Amino acid sequence: MPHALLQTAMACIGSVGFAVLFNIRGKKLLLSGLGGALGWAVYLCCLHTGQDVFFALFLATAAVVACSELLARLVKTPVILLMVPMLIPLIPGGDLYYMMSCLVQGQYARFGQYAQLVLTESGAIAIGIICVASLANICTGFQKHPRRAP
Repeated sequence: MPHALLQTAMACIGSVGFAVLFNIRGKKLLLSGLGGALGWAVYLCCLHTGQDVFFALFLATAAVVACSELLARLVKTPVILLMVPMLIPLIPGGDLYYMMSCLVQGQYARFGQYAQLVLTESGAIAIGIICVASLANICTGFQKHPRRAP
C-alpha cells in the first residue's frame, strides 16, 4: 500500500510539473495536481481489483475528465487547461519507449506486441475523453436549453 501512495504522490507532482510548464498558476495548479493524483489512484485501484489495462485506463480517464469538467466550471476556466495536466500520468510513455526501442533494434515481433499495447492504452484514454466530454456537453446543453412541454 505505501508503494501505491508514493505512486499517487508522484502522479500529483508530475501533473503539477506539466501545469507549471503550461503556465498554470494559483489554485488551478493545485487542482491539476489533485486531478492527476485522482486519475492515478483510480487506475491503481482498477488494476488492484483485477481489471485489465484498457478498462483501468478508461475509468481513470473518465474520472479525470469528469473532475476537470466540474472544476473548470467552479473556477471558471477552460476545461482543457485542467484536463491536459491531469491526464499526463496516464500516458503510456514506458510502453511507447519500448515499442520504439524494439523497432530500432529490429525486433519486429516485440515491436508489434508493444504497438498493440500502446494503441490499446491510447484508445482507452481517447474513448474515456470522448464519452465523458460528450456527456458533459449534452448535460450542459439541457441546462441551457430546457425542453418545453407542448
